[in-house]
Amino acid sequence: MKKYSPEEVQASFSFSVPIQVRLSDIDGYMHVNNGIYFNYLEHARAMYLYQACGWDVMDIGTVLANIQINYRKPIHAEDSPIVFVTCTEIGRSSFVLEQVIMGKDKEGNQVVFAASTTTMVAVDMKTMRPVPVPEAYAAKLRSS
Repeated sequence: MKKYSPEEVQASFSFSVPIQVRLSDIDGYMHVNNGIYFNYLEHARAMYLYQACGWDVMDIGTVLANIQINYRKPIHAEDSPIVFVTCTEIGRSSFVLEQVIMGKDKEGNQVVFAASTTTMVAVDMKTMRPVPVPEAYAAKLRSS
């Protein structure tokens, strides 16, 4: 998985979603619990598919096949994370999303908190079986 700098993220990703850190996200170590990062990534993926791709998940859904995450810096309550999303690969029924959680820490420094690679599979919502990624969505994945 690529180790992004803040400058590379700004230059390489056209879609992003700001994240509000909630008090319930904070664990006993006084930073965002590692499992909460997956919620942030999931929210950003859903917004990306809906907003950037116009994906109708009630017809052709998506399921998570694989996720990898590299934690770089802890997120604290006063930080302002943003999740950046881009598609890096499209297969027959799957596609790969690269996601970076980046933002300003409480001192105002731009930092990368984590990076993730996610493989998603397109599925028919009636049968839950894999289906080819519809070309209309694939075109939008390629361009966003």
